Amino acid sequence: MDYKTPAWVQWCPGCGNFGILAALQRAFAELDIEPSKLAVVSGIGCSGRSCYYIKGSNMHVLHGRAIPAATGIKLANPSLTVVALGGDGDMLGIGVEHFVSVGRRNIDITVIVHDNSVYGLTKGQAGPTLPAWVQTKALPGPNLHDNINPVLLAFASGYTFIARGYAYHVEQTKELIKQAIEHKGTSLVQILQPCPTYNNIMTKRWYEERIYYLHEEEPDWDPLVSTYDEYLEKMPRILLKLVEWGDKIPLGVFYRNIAKDTFEDRLSKIILNYREMPPGKRPVHVDGKPLVNPWDIFKEKVLEA
Repeated sequence: MDYKTPAWVQWCPGCGNFGILAALQRAFAELDIEPSKLAVVSGIGCSGRSCYYIKGSNMHVLHGRAIPAATGIKLANPSLTVVALGGDGDMLGIGVEHFVSVGRRNIDITVIVHDNSVYGLTKGQAGPTLPAWVQTKALPGPNLHDNINPVLLAFASGYTFIARGYAYHVEQTKELIKQAIEHKGTSLVQILQPCPTYNNIMTKRWYEERIYYLHEEEPDWDPLVSTYDEYLEKMPRILLKLVEWGDKIPLGVFYRNIAKDTFEDRLSKIILNYREMPPGKRPVHVDGKPLVNPWDIFKEKVLEA
């Protein structure tokens, strides 16, 4: 199925978002997800336009709020495939509280972070993932803030699938997105992308001199955790790769934990018909009359309390 829409794709020439969009469209096509069963939720920023370029029941929401909107969609209708995407500023700046909180719940959604380390839409300010003392072309002086490590933060927050891709490697990134969607639980795919307009430091050449794939350099690399003992055994090696950044930058799947229940599974234990009749499928009226009268509730809870 072709997931492209007629909308004009509006990004700067060479933007990494083109590669990410192609990877997303191919991943949805190969997974054969019906567009009516797909919800892509994006925030504000260059990456936020992506929801217009993918066939689905999509939403363009407020800055930093893609994750809570995606959470509401998934809990209202758990049969949907839900993907929340945004830039590093959107997800890890104004939206970082949601980025952390969703990991605690292990809701079955996929979070995609388009990471170019700058605020591209608002003319190149330092993003949350730009290292300290780096001065990109739009900054009047070097960045004074330490950078956030998205994959390490996701691990600490409870995400059960964590991966990193590179925007210009469309085929490999597509495979990472597919694995993230197929995983049951909260998934993160951080995608490194050059910004040819505002980030003149972390360029295509800069990245490609440093990136490598875990499974290629370390053939015995195995990120799968299925028991707590296995978690304790593999955690030290996983952590070393999560913090590795500099002359070498690892790509691939860092961590996949299948031992934890999803939030939807937990809900099903206390709401027995949750999956069969989730909130999004429950009737709200019969013959044009609402099943619940808000005025009656107001009188009971407020006026007569």
